[in-house]
Amino acid sequence: MKTVVGIFKTRQEATKAANLLKAAGFDGKHVIILSPGTADADIEATVPMEEAEQPGMGKAIGSVVGGAVGLGAGALIANLLLPGIGPVLAVTFAAAAGGLGGAAAGAAAGGALENILSIGVPKDEIFFYEDALRQGRSVVVGLSEHDDQIEAGRDILTQAGAETLDAAREQWWIGLRDAEAVAYSKPEHFAREENTFRLGFAAALEPPVRGRSFDQAVEYLSKNYPDAYRKESFRQGFERGRHYYEKLSQAEVGR
Repeated sequence: MKTVVGIFKTRQEATKAANLLKAAGFDGKHVIILSPGTADADIEATVPMEEAEQPGMGKAIGSVVGGAVGLGAGALIANLLLPGIGPVLAVTFAAAAGGLGGAAAGAAAGGALENILSIGVPKDEIFFYEDALRQGRSVVVGLSEHDDQIEAGRDILTQAGAETLDAAREQWWIGLRDAEAVAYSKPEHFAREENTFRLGFAAALEPPVRGRSFDQAVEYLSKNYPDAYRKESFRQGFERGRHYYEKLSQAEVGR
């Protein structure tokens, strides 16, 4: 199973893009919309309801955290409470949790977004989709076993106005760069060593090593960053990234 992912400014734009994926042949149970928050009105506007459904279904769904509810219209909703992000609404057009291949159901049970995004998404990209949710954007995920369908899905999401991952990554770093340059042990050398520092910073945000010190993560880092992990700039970046993620998580707990 491979994955195509797009970032959208609003839940409404994400819903339109998800519908385009379905119209292009993606199985509805393999199209997932991730959005921040659990506003009842937005839930009911996003998910089509059958006439037999009772009003206020969104409110009932909104009260469920870490669980999933199947709707008569063929939608599955899970409210996820994710560290450093808060409540996230996951919607797929499936009649049962099994339609996600266990992805959304596993995320609801385990409270981890990477359970959804780990299918075909590199680990070094997951944080940036999480950050998009943290910034109020929505994320559309489409899964398929067919390469041509995945390629078509990328074109569909682009045409629907999806923000590229590269753009999201650059916007994120621009917001951090000046502060990190000042915090670097040799600020006068930061511009020259920025790329390696940034690589280490981002590595600390990958799910397998989040919350770990550099020494605790060194086996993973040596395997995935063999040419960079020995450099002092990479190590400093990693420790700054770890500190950054800890602050995000603490801020969420304090809300």
